[in-house]
Amino acid sequence: MSEVAAKLISATKCYGKKKVLDHIDIELPFGKILGLIGPSGSGKTTTIKCLMGMEKLDKGHAQIFDTSIPNRKILHEIGYMGQSDALYESLTARENLVFFGNLMGLSGPKLKQAIDKNMKLVNLENELHQIVNTFSGGMKRRLSLAITLLSNPNLIILDEPTVGIDPNLRKDIWKQLNILTEENKSVIVTTHVMGEAERCDYIGLIMEGRLFTMGTPKELKEKFGVNSIEEVFIKAEAEMKS
Repeated sequence: MSEVAAKLISATKCYGKKKVLDHIDIELPFGKILGLIGPSGSGKTTTIKCLMGMEKLDKGHAQIFDTSIPNRKILHEIGYMGQSDALYESLTARENLVFFGNLMGLSGPKLKQAIDKNMKLVNLENELHQIVNTFSGGMKRRLSLAITLLSNPNLIILDEPTVGIDPNLRKDIWKQLNILTEENKSVIVTTHVMGEAERCDYIGLIMEGRLFTMGTPKELKEKFGVNSIEEVFIKAEAEMKS
């Protein structure tokens, strides 16, 4: 097996005549976190959906764990959390966890252990028996994250996972993501929070469907001659408009 967990090669996607991804090339090694940043509508969500095979590429190639995508057999190794919370709101948090855990092939003590571990991570262990439609938006995001991590996937793809989550809990979640990479798991995160982008091993800046630049936070700050990823973002936007 190669050292690359996920790869997009010349990924191109059109909706009608509009080109939403334009020859994007990305490689994510095992045990690393890739942060995708960019303005709203730049193509971040489409990029990860094409990588997973949820959207069909018009040109190019997607690969996960040396397997061409789409491929259903590889899905059990991927944990995906979309921007919208896919929860059964009339059920309790625990009932949601059991339902999705069963779909992932988990049951009995193994499932209970996974539920306990991940609900503690997102600080919801005391809300297990609460009906989900009584949860705040931030609580729903946290429950969605717990469900995503239930099966202990090798590739974790999170589309704006910390929206509506308070700063202290956000810090705990990032700490856990770093622990997962120490177990050689790979993580892709889209975010609008530049402080989160700073915590990634690599950052890909997507602008108007193109990968404008990619590198470590240090490399990007040096390349643009600035002190923060926020300044990288601002400078890149100005360059695109000029």
